[in-house]
Amino acid sequence: MAREKKQAQEIKTDGWKDTFSDLMNLLLCFFVLLFSMSNVDTVKYAELVASMSNSFSIFQGGAQALGEGTLISSGATQLSNLDDYYTDMGKASESDVETDPAAAYEKQKQLKKQESTEELYSEIVEKTETNRIEDALDVTMDDGYNYVMLSLSGGVLFESGSAEIQSGAKQILSRVATILKSYEDRQIKIEGHTDNVPINNAEYNSNLWLSTARATKVLEYLVEKKNLSEKHLEASGRGDVDPIASNKTAAGRAKNRRVEIKIYNDVD
Repeated sequence: MAREKKQAQEIKTDGWKDTFSDLMNLLLCFFVLLFSMSNVDTVKYAELVASMSNSFSIFQGGAQALGEGTLISSGATQLSNLDDYYTDMGKASESDVETDPAAAYEKQKQLKKQESTEELYSEIVEKTETNRIEDALDVTMDDGYNYVMLSLSGGVLFESGSAEIQSGAKQILSRVATILKSYEDRQIKIEGHTDNVPINNAEYNSNLWLSTARATKVLEYLVEKKNLSEKHLEASGRGDVDPIASNKTAAGRAKNRRVEIKIYNDVD
């Protein structure tokens, strides 16, 4: 009996503490692990707060927002207002995406004009190379993509102070005419330009008269000698008002003495 009492006294009833302690340790490790893996993005959180503040009128003014929030303050009537509310929420984002139809049309029109003029430019450059006059003139486009321009040196076409086409230049103009025949249905403007050195001879009393006469002589040559239709041809003189180089140097003045032939695209 004494031995049985001794064994009964040795029975421990607090073993659950070990299990509970292990459980607490595991939970502690688990939450430490979660904390180490968490990464609060403060920027995104700020954006969330701002978005919620604008949409639901909360997070502004602390506890006061709960009483004045757009949905919460309306109480039981908030359910009937949900459709209207969410419709208003979408208006801002929709207005950002929508494009003015008129502006979109104008943009599309400008892109079409640009593509047309660039294609025309490529064609004319190829034709100048085919006719072997690429070194006798310059081919360019205007910034607004309205036309492609052939620029010929006035020193090559005319003698100083004269509007009569030199015999050696007629071969160049003949090959230019071959190119222009492909675009007779387009508007073609011929403009004469001079330097700013004053002129006053028996035929012309100003650079404006001289530049106009030179442009007209080129037009007459294209119509009378090369049989181009004059229906869409136009000649004008600009004198010295549109220089492309400085008139202070001989080289600059030589560049300014020129005849420009502008071939307009056919995009309205």
